[in-house]
Amino acid sequence: MEIVPNILFVVALAAGIGYFSANVRKLMRNIRLGKTVRVDGPVSQRWKNMARIALGQQKMVVRPVAGILHIIIYLGFVIINLEVLEIIIDGIFGTHRIFAFMGGFYDFLIGSFEILALLVIVSVVIFWLRRNALKLQRFWKPEMKGWPKKDADWILYIEVILMTLFLTMNAADLRLQELGSAHYEMAGAFPVSSYIAGWMSSWSESTLILVERGAWWLHILGILFFLNYLYYSKHLHILLAFPNTFFGRLTPQGQFNNLESVQKEVALMMDPNADPFAAPAEDTPPPDKFGASDVMDLNQIQLLNAYTCTECGRCTSECPANQTGKKLSPRKIMMDTRDRLEEVGRKLDANKGNWEPDGKQLLDDYISREELWACTSCNACVEACPVSIDPLSIILDMRRYLVMEQSAAPSDLNVMMSNIENNGAPWPFNQMDRLNWNEEN
Repeated sequence: MEIVPNILFVVALAAGIGYFSANVRKLMRNIRLGKTVRVDGPVSQRWKNMARIALGQQKMVVRPVAGILHIIIYLGFVIINLEVLEIIIDGIFGTHRIFAFMGGFYDFLIGSFEILALLVIVSVVIFWLRRNALKLQRFWKPEMKGWPKKDADWILYIEVILMTLFLTMNAADLRLQELGSAHYEMAGAFPVSSYIAGWMSSWSESTLILVERGAWWLHILGILFFLNYLYYSKHLHILLAFPNTFFGRLTPQGQFNNLESVQKEVALMMDPNADPFAAPAEDTPPPDKFGASDVMDLNQIQLLNAYTCTECGRCTSECPANQTGKKLSPRKIMMDTRDRLEEVGRKLDANKGNWEPDGKQLLDDYISREELWACTSCNACVEACPVSIDPLSIILDMRRYLVMEQSAAPSDLNVMMSNIENNGAPWPFNQMDRLNWNEEN
């Protein structure tokens, strides 16, 4: 009978990791629906960006209050997971505090975990107050209604529960150590849970064992639940921030990419020695579609961006179009892209991997043309994002589709492009008449 808990633990661990692996495969399948893209630039710089932005949280502290609180929770998430490793080993082999042999270093680790756990709880409470009591404007935009608002709060509740279970488990463990209960040898330092243990001084040994074992099981099961909840949550960025910052753009933010087929055509037109009637080279077929109207037209890095979005709203709060009351919200662009990609993924699952058009697309059904044309292309959203997401690239690709596939640019823009084509400038004046204003003076 003593081995039954170990068997149950292994089953729970295998089920949790198995379901997580299935979600990872689904995630990768969905991202691969996008077009492949060439990743240029020095790899060393990409590693540096990942270490600096994802691991070092450099862009988070641009806003000090949120940045410092986020770093505390981030460190708690990373470091306390070392304690999870001990729980997994103990659960599989039936041991208790398997790393206790490290002596003073183990005491330091457990003490550090406890202090971090307390700091995480304090940080989460402050985050909750900022969202729900102070009601910071960026958390109450229209796209944050419904599930996004609930998701953000549930994540905070889950983090508090996990940290509370960890401290409760340690408090009961400490009392059992002091009572000399079997298997509970003296190990660890408990600067926080020792105060909780004081409230348990009158509890019987059987009650303490029940509390310690209950908190231990709920803590590890809660972690497995949280791991699998990530796929459905904005907290997927915990895992994807690293590849996303690695594949982030290295070119200057004001530099737009050119369509290769158009670039070659323009170069051909400007070549005085080129034959304008020559057939195009067979190795450079024109693209099936200019720009993007649905998620399959975007590239894989853009789809990775969508899944990485933290929904923090820094991009939207920095967006000049949004600040002046325009409908555009860069955060909504990323959320809509992810929602549409998830919808496409569900259709693929239902049709056993075969795609059948559903009469919907990212353009118009999720993102309106008004939003796209409200963008000033200033790159403020790109600069503000703490994990190197580029909403502007999606906006520009969808604009390209409207202009080059549907000729559906706003009238002012169409006039400007016609003037450039006919007069070589955006103004409606012939080149020979440009200096007439000077003669009038």
